[in-house]
Amino acid sequence: MSAIIGWLRMKERRLLLWLNRGPVNARLHDLFGRWLSTVTHMGGATFTLSTSILLIFLSAGPWKITVGWQSLVAVVISHIPVMIVKRTLKRLRPYQALKGVRTGKSPLADSSFPSGHTTAIFAWIVPLVYTVAIHLPALLPPTLLLAVVIAGSVGWSRMYLGLHYPSDVAAGALLGTATALLSISLIGN
Repeated sequence: MSAIIGWLRMKERRLLLWLNRGPVNARLHDLFGRWLSTVTHMGGATFTLSTSILLIFLSAGPWKITVGWQSLVAVVISHIPVMIVKRTLKRLRPYQALKGVRTGKSPLADSSFPSGHTTAIFAWIVPLVYTVAIHLPALLPPTLLLAVVIAGSVGWSRMYLGLHYPSDVAAGALLGTATALLSISLIGN
């Protein structure tokens, strides 16, 4: 069993280093780096909580209830297990544990697992996709594509910035999605 775990860790580290380096082409690398360094903030508490609150106060009908309230509740609830797991597992961030990992400015120093930014963006965006699917089904394909690009970019940005392993991001995506679905079921349409 320990041989399998060791093999999985090695593969995860290789994947992280590949995702952390970004494109080889210098021009594309700069553009890609700017995108990821910007979009990463969409997974932060400031963006997810403030946009949810703005939707509650500035929108009407299903957008107020489903997107605003469901997103707000999902983001808040999702961070309870994030805080508990981070304090319990205390996994070092990749830039702290591995040589050659690039970081952004002012890297975080708290525990790595799970990714709170990835959790938040999935908790925030799933109710939006759900509301579009119910109330504007013709717009579902472009909305789903946009959601995948945004949420996927936030997740990738956390690895690109040397702050999380792929398993941190995957756990955050699952946790954010699960709490969003819980919020949707509790609040309804």
